[in-house]
Amino acid sequence: MVPKPGVNSPVNLIAMNRSFAALALVSAAIGLLLLVALAFPSGRARLAQEVGGQGRTVLAFAWVVSVIATGGSLYYSEIVGFTPCLLCWYQRIAMYPLVPVLGIAALTGDVRSWRYSVPLAAIGLAIAIYHVTIQFRPALEITACLESVPCTARYVSAFGFVSIPVMAGGGFLLISALVLTARLDRWG
Repeated sequence: MVPKPGVNSPVNLIAMNRSFAALALVSAAIGLLLLVALAFPSGRARLAQEVGGQGRTVLAFAWVVSVIATGGSLYYSEIVGFTPCLLCWYQRIAMYPLVPVLGIAALTGDVRSWRYSVPLAAIGLAIAIYHVTIQFRPALEITACLESVPCTARYVSAFGFVSIPVMAGGGFLLISALVLTARLDRWG
């Protein structure tokens, strides 16, 4: 009888990496599509028509994204055992508060939550973009990361390019887009 692979087995870790990476890529694609639609008056009008009365539901989706992203970061640090680097901590500082903020916004239907959730997500996205940049171009690093936990290291490289900061960036992008889309709901 073959023993069941544990959580940290290479097979399970590869499967989880690919699952999180696929979610991140889908999140980034949907986020980009929503942001492009929001950038044009005709797109905004169409989204406003679709979202009419559903701002609370859109905020709930944003909350789910923040919960999954937070859970993913905790999975990698607490279960897999990856020690977060300095930039990972900064991204966590931007993501973790989004769980209660978006949860309360979804429960209350507060479509004005964009005022405090989009800045957090935008800061997190900017940090994630910088983090990805220095992972591929270490010479551009200007932060003071620890030698024991370098910010340029890639613990995960799913599909050859999706690292943990890419995953975080996908989450931040989708959260921003969803919250700005929920803002179109004038009746929420």
